[in-house]
Amino acid sequence: MRRRLGRYDAGGTPADASGLDERGIGLSRFAVPTGEGPAGAELDLPPGDARALVVLGHGAGGGIAAPDLAALATALPLTGFALARVEQPYRVAGRPAPPPASRLDAAWRAVLAQLVTRPELAGLPLVVGGRSSGARVACRTAVDTGASGVVALAFPLRPPGRAVSRQDELLGVTVASLVVQGSRDAFGSPPLPAGMELFEVVAADHSFRARRADGRSTAECLADVAGAVTDWLGQAFGASRPRKR
Repeated sequence: MRRRLGRYDAGGTPADASGLDERGIGLSRFAVPTGEGPAGAELDLPPGDARALVVLGHGAGGGIAAPDLAALATALPLTGFALARVEQPYRVAGRPAPPPASRLDAAWRAVLAQLVTRPELAGLPLVVGGRSSGARVACRTAVDTGASGVVALAFPLRPPGRAVSRQDELLGVTVASLVVQGSRDAFGSPPLPAGMELFEVVAADHSFRARRADGRSTAECLADVAGAVTDWLGQAFGASRPRKR
């Protein structure tokens, strides 16, 4: 059972908070200033030395409490990875729709630049990612943020009913990457360039939900997501690295 931290102060800005859950996972929440306004970050630290820092963004219409991101927040610290989930400034400000891609990317870069200098995270390999829109942001900025890997959950390749494709955002990624996609995702499953791995979650939709008719539960689909990501990260960053203090 994860201990929950309060979310925001009276002004809508993430209020600093920290704690330790019963598993020994360090939990903290804090605001991160950006040129687009304050972003929010929730950081989960493993009980021992972290292997790497994984930073994940949310989808366009949801926040960092999305079930797949929450599943990873439960799983990754127990396997030795520090996890930061980042809430974009427009969500912190209570706006329902995201700004243009350039502004999402700018806020994301600003958050990453500050996260990697925190004493408990400095010197760790950086893995970026997110779900849906957050995956797109991570792919577009992976090269210039110095990421060692990318984890893309539910990458929105082709919006339903539209001819547009976001394949070029995947092609721009030059580091090792994992794409986790539901087999029923209405956005499709992308053909992947060399260096990218695809894990397909059987019977899952864009939110990794299952239908009873498919004989699977949503909990099973989310467990597949968490298992695929932890296995891939474990292979890429198998040796623990001491955390700088």
